[in-house]
Amino acid sequence: MSPAAGVNVPLLPESTGSSTQPASVSGAVFNVATTIVGAGIMSIPAILKVLGVIPAFAMIAVIAVLAEVSVEFLLRFTHSGKTTTYAGVMREAFGTFGALAVQVCVIVTNIGALILYLIIIGDVLSGKGNEGGEVHLGLLQQWFGIHWWNSREFALFITLVFVMLPLVLYKRVESLKYSSAVSTFLAVVFVAICSGMAVVAVLQGKTQTPRLFPRLDYQTSFFDLFTAVPVVVTAFTFHFNVHPIGFELAKASHMTKAVRLALMLCAVIYFAIGLFGYLLFGDSTQSDILINFDQNAGSAVGSLLNGVVRISYALHIMLVFPLLNFSLRANIDELLFPKKPMLANDNKRFVILTLVLLVVSYLAAIAIPDIWYFFQFLGSTTALCLAFVFPGAIVLRDAYEVSTRRDKIIALVMIILAVVTSVMAISTNVYNALSSKS
Repeated sequence: MSPAAGVNVPLLPESTGSSTQPASVSGAVFNVATTIVGAGIMSIPAILKVLGVIPAFAMIAVIAVLAEVSVEFLLRFTHSGKTTTYAGVMREAFGTFGALAVQVCVIVTNIGALILYLIIIGDVLSGKGNEGGEVHLGLLQQWFGIHWWNSREFALFITLVFVMLPLVLYKRVESLKYSSAVSTFLAVVFVAICSGMAVVAVLQGKTQTPRLFPRLDYQTSFFDLFTAVPVVVTAFTFHFNVHPIGFELAKASHMTKAVRLALMLCAVIYFAIGLFGYLLFGDSTQSDILINFDQNAGSAVGSLLNGVVRISYALHIMLVFPLLNFSLRANIDELLFPKKPMLANDNKRFVILTLVLLVVSYLAAIAIPDIWYFFQFLGSTTALCLAFVFPGAIVLRDAYEVSTRRDKIIALVMIILAVVTSVMAISTNVYNALSSKS
């Protein structure tokens, strides 16, 4: 399919020969923003605790800019070639191996994220225990007591059947624009409540002065600072949805505009939740800020706000789930059935693949109590490759000779920074893990 023909054709058209209206720019903005925010928002305050305010804000800004540049690279080479997918762009640059690398990275990254999302939803609704025997009750248990029907297994099952399943059965990304708009609104509500609680805490003198720069001592070394990079990278990794969203728009330039607006919106959200979340909890800020809201607020209003924060975030995650499932399903189908008809034209295959992904995600979320460190590892490997390494490599390969000297310099710097920070982050995490066991 030529680029010209592919611009108005969705990745998964509803039916052969049907005339579908191009997606709207606003819908694309919400879909991109929802893909970006995901679960990354909950760990941004912890980044400020590790790095300090100024380096954390600088890192968020730099990675947001690099994300926009890498998407521009992807789109330019997509419309210079004859493909409509990320894997197709890599195939044109590096052959079958390149396409396979993208598909594997998308599959590993997205299925890890989906499992993480279900674990978070389960924690919010039904609580969790830890190795020390401490039990954190979920909202359903706090409201109604502990019963079989608000157990983790049953609560997640009901959520999957009545919330997730109807949304993942849509065959066009544009169909998710309203749920994405609601999801973005819920993320804003989450940030607004945290901000309001932080302002009140400041006025009451209950906050400590935030550190502007990192504090290096016997507990935190210079290399520990690099462990923050994967979290921010993961928080800005949305490249697997660029093609599904972009090829439903009328013009290629519309996707560039949508990405820029979405990145600006998400950067503002990250700045706000990072600063106010850190102000609210200080050095006690957890890697998952939701854990900080699982406590006695000391007043009815405080307890209500804690509950609203947790449920708004859980609902936000529920609405992000279909977007990641969309690209995951498309890449698995492209990998397993490359010669089959388009997925949306085969209802049986579409439904079976959708149900299999839901079941696998559900069983993994029940079996695995916590995959936070596993998800951080993804941010140092597959997510980093999708966001920066692969787009940079495509520019350096320059299969269609459309890269400028400036593009190649930026791409080379992008790859070097990604590889260096990845190696240092992984090495530090492994060293810390081994040290804690010894």
